Amino acid sequence: MPPNTTATAGDKPGKSGRKKGRKARLIVIILVLAVIGGIAYGGYWSVSTVRASFPQTTGEIKLDGLAGPVDVKRDGYGIPQVYASSDEDLFMAQGYVQAQDRFYEMDVRRHMTSGRLSEMFGKGQVKNDEFLRTLGWDRVAKEEYDKVLSASTKKYLQAYAKGVNAYLKGRSAEDISLEYAALGFTNDYKPTEWTPVDSVSWLKAMAWDLRGNMKDEIDRALMTSRLGPQQIADLYPAYPYSRNQAIVQEGQYDELTGEFESKNDSGSSSGSSGSSSGSGSGSSASSSGSSTGSGSGSGSGTSTQGSSALQGQLAGLNGVLDDLPEAVGVNGNGIGSNSWVVAGKYTITGKPLLANDPHLTASLPSVWYQMGLHCRSISATCQYDVTGYTFAGMPGVVIGHNQNIAWGMTNSGVDVTDLYLEKITGDGYEYDGKVRPFTTREETIKVAGGSSKKIVVRQTEDGMPLLSDRNDELVDVGKKAGVTSAAPDRGDGYGVALKWTALEPGTTMDAVFAMNKASDWESFRDAAKLFDVPSQNLIYADTKNDIGYQLPGKIPTRGKNHDGSIPAPGWDAKYTWTGYLKFDQLPYEYNPARGYIVTANQAVVDPDAYPYTLTTDWGYGTRSQRITDLIKQKIEGGGKISTDDMRQMQLDSSSEIAKLLVPRLLKIDLDDPDVREAQKLLQGWDYTQDADSAAAAYFNAVWRNILKLGFGNKLPKELRVEGQCLWVDPVNSTGPVDDTQKVRECGTRDADQAQPDGGDRWFEVVRNLMDKPKSDWWTTPRSGTRPGATDRDGLFKRALIDARWELTAKLGKDMDTWSWGRLHRLFLKNQTLGTEGPDFLRYILNRGPWKLSGGEASVNATGWNAAGGYNVVWVPSMRMVVNLDDFDKSKWINLSGASGHAFSAHYTDQTGKWANGELLDWSFTSKSVDDSTSDTLTLKP
Repeated sequence: MPPNTTATAGDKPGKSGRKKGRKARLIVIILVLAVIGGIAYGGYWSVSTVRASFPQTTGEIKLDGLAGPVDVKRDGYGIPQVYASSDEDLFMAQGYVQAQDRFYEMDVRRHMTSGRLSEMFGKGQVKNDEFLRTLGWDRVAKEEYDKVLSASTKKYLQAYAKGVNAYLKGRSAEDISLEYAALGFTNDYKPTEWTPVDSVSWLKAMAWDLRGNMKDEIDRALMTSRLGPQQIADLYPAYPYSRNQAIVQEGQYDELTGEFESKNDSGSSSGSSGSSSGSGSGSSASSSGSSTGSGSGSGSGTSTQGSSALQGQLAGLNGVLDDLPEAVGVNGNGIGSNSWVVAGKYTITGKPLLANDPHLTASLPSVWYQMGLHCRSISATCQYDVTGYTFAGMPGVVIGHNQNIAWGMTNSGVDVTDLYLEKITGDGYEYDGKVRPFTTREETIKVAGGSSKKIVVRQTEDGMPLLSDRNDELVDVGKKAGVTSAAPDRGDGYGVALKWTALEPGTTMDAVFAMNKASDWESFRDAAKLFDVPSQNLIYADTKNDIGYQLPGKIPTRGKNHDGSIPAPGWDAKYTWTGYLKFDQLPYEYNPARGYIVTANQAVVDPDAYPYTLTTDWGYGTRSQRITDLIKQKIEGGGKISTDDMRQMQLDSSSEIAKLLVPRLLKIDLDDPDVREAQKLLQGWDYTQDADSAAAAYFNAVWRNILKLGFGNKLPKELRVEGQCLWVDPVNSTGPVDDTQKVRECGTRDADQAQPDGGDRWFEVVRNLMDKPKSDWWTTPRSGTRPGATDRDGLFKRALIDARWELTAKLGKDMDTWSWGRLHRLFLKNQTLGTEGPDFLRYILNRGPWKLSGGEASVNATGWNAAGGYNVVWVPSMRMVVNLDDFDKSKWINLSGASGHAFSAHYTDQTGKWANGELLDWSFTSKSVDDSTSDTLTLKP
């Protein structure tokens, strides 16, 4: 190990922490400089510029503000374990270390959450900033910090910010990250100090991407221009409770006590924990849990049928959502995750095993940052011994374990957003027959290299921002919106406002710290009470052999006329939220007799056991049921489940829709011998979507074409892929039209956001239509030499043909060279300059491709959008398996690596193993950490 060196905060890192891998890095840098050497930038972008931002990982650094020394021990993957003697020192060191590895990422995030991207990237981000300023995330975060969060949380946030700023002190932008050197060619942007509110704001971005069914609200309203109520209902089928089990199976709501009660493994009620929270008990609402198609509220105040202006406004709103920078997921669409826990009676160790793999947008660096936060001894002044996945820019651990418990999360999908149509009159809006004034504020958007822009943000008295002010297509919102006689005169048109729980101050930041030091089920549930936004499925295990599940969150209740499935009439008080569910009313489960709990975005609870509507848009349970089946197969076979069994389950790539369709596809008679040859690939296929599988490639191409022919070509242009054009009947046609009357319509949606996306909602749509072979959905016109179809098997035949020639064009005629991985590829892109920068910067910052196994709605959920293509759009962003018997035998992996520096050895050093389904050792105890330590840095006061 190199000798210790001493530096003060702000000094450029010394040589001592850089010897490891130096030769490899210099080779890469020389190659990069050779690539850009012919460009004017090359002379400026020297080796020292690239390397200046690498963190010092050995020796000593003095930090003003520390009370005592802190040790930062990194393993061979650069993953840090921090040891301190006080809480404040622990979180100050966390801020310093995360800034060492990820400050550029942190800086971009805070500019996004505060609507200040234009300050970094120029006028191209003004529209995004306008929308983000309208939402006002940073304003809500500041109110949380000033008025809501506990004193201890504020203290930790301040300590974290102090650590970040200690790293920034004395450093020029180009010494912090390579990207700043690139930005320096176009503007003179310099990073400013970090604030506690910057950390809190990041929770709003997380909540936004996990916000629920807002996209579905928009999509259902847009569908009305082409489809009738029954057709829309066909595309949003009821949740299959009888086939895909809900999360909570051993508990129900007690009407007498007004609380949810879970049965523990002894058969007795475990009761509820603590006092209730929330601002109201809510009202009983429809609990079907299934979509109502065009929406149960559509006839009570507005009608979207035939409304070209409303279609335009909602399409414009969707365009704004698609353009927003991706924070945690694919902008709220298609987000999933897996987590499950198995009780000790079914494991090899005799203690629980807990697995989690959140499915999020593939980003570089990964949204997660692995880290351990350890007090040298637990006391009143140093309370934490926790490790897991953190967000760079926020103190604490989001998912992981401490010395007593482990926890994981999946998105619950609970509906916490509603869009409201507002009747605008003068400077106000109508509500219950009266005009209320908008609350307004002026915002100034500073633009790098350009003039500042001022905007006015309008919101209703109860805090709903008017989103329709933020897009050119939305300025004249709803001028021609179809309405019933009960609606007010449209006048100048209707606006669109957003009601969202995250626009009210909350306590989720308090919950993070409470969860990090929880010691048992009761204290874990106490922490969950504070976890208000976003609502997540929390899964739990402890060293005492208990397992559990809790649904937390600030969850609204609605009146009987409003289920949140489509935009509601804001002028009618009947559609106003009636309150929030209390914590004791929320579903949970503790030590269920079956011995395991699975959460994978399926329905939380059967409607027969629960009176409240949590959402109309659950995931449809394909992954959750497959995980359940894999667990049951092991248990019923008399086996015990190991850590590696849990890992293997995470990698399961079985296609559930293939199991339904392939037997039928093999019965289709085909004339073309080349297509018959492709069809034979499906014979004997085991339905696993391995990267080297030709059968998986062909089946997924057939599936994509079934969706396109049966559904995609019948959807309005606002839902179809941008640039894909069709000749269609005019919207206002009342009967059959000939070809000369058809109009050409081109799709307008980004490829990774278009419909049909091929997820498990579409599995359920097709499953329900399989026994209706003459349904109109199975019709498609002839195209050139390819046949049309008037029934199910005719459309399947056409899909088999189209898929054969699509893959011939993409992969070649020789099917021996076909493989799913050649189609299904992952590209990791730097979130800013890697997508928007010049070509040479993209080459420097981006990585890939990797050929992946898995697929849409498989447990190994490497998601792709069937409307847009086969490339991977979201992934298991990390994987972990926690062993509650011996934490040092737990396993984890990240999508990329610890570092955000493009030429660091730890930029993507975990990606190859992640792609291969491998997990890394996860050290926790001090001895295990010491054994795995490669570099030690001491931070001194």
